[in-house]
Amino acid sequence: MAAAPTTGAQTTGRPVRLPRSARRKQLLAAAQEVFVAQGYHAAAMDDIAERAGVSKPVLYQHFPGKLELYLALLDVHCDALVRRLQDAMAELSDNKLRVEAAMQAYFDFVDGNGEAYRLVFESDLRNDPAVRERVDRVEQGCIAAITQTITSDTSIPRERAELLAVGLTGAAEIGARYWLASGQQVPKEEAVALMATLAWRGISNFPLVGNESS
Repeated sequence: MAAAPTTGAQTTGRPVRLPRSARRKQLLAAAQEVFVAQGYHAAAMDDIAERAGVSKPVLYQHFPGKLELYLALLDVHCDALVRRLQDAMAELSDNKLRVEAAMQAYFDFVDGNGEAYRLVFESDLRNDPAVRERVDRVEQGCIAAITQTITSDTSIPRERAELLAVGLTGAAEIGARYWLASGQQVPKEEAVALMATLAWRGISNFPLVGNESS
């Protein structure tokens, strides 16, 4: 049985008229479902239009091609992950809580948004320069947010702080993806706490600024 069209469309007659921003959001949601299920190469604009319950001309009014649609989706989700991590670093002052918040950001990302994480971390189009640029941007944005926190709060030189940040973000991403792929056998709250404890026990060994003798 075919899946029902994304909310905001109808299956017969003309598509429901929506404000441009609402229509774009609807088309992106439909495209995400198709790309996640089929991958970029197997997905077709026909599939996306049908999933959204609109005609292909309507789809092309908003996105000139499949790649542009895919890149728009990547922009949404890459920016959301970086912003989530930046907010976690900025809103908290306790470094132990910051480490936990960083882990939480990754676990929430892979556990929500209709498997959007697959577009960012498991794309079958990663060799495309435009896609690669976006994936690199989200990686560098997350690393930069944590690097800034480490350099601000410790006496570690930036190049070393950046390496620590790479380790933390890498552990968070791989840990979260493994947790999801293995069937979430450990409750998410406990999984986040376990990963945060592992990371914190390493980072907490570095002295805070003004407290090098501790």
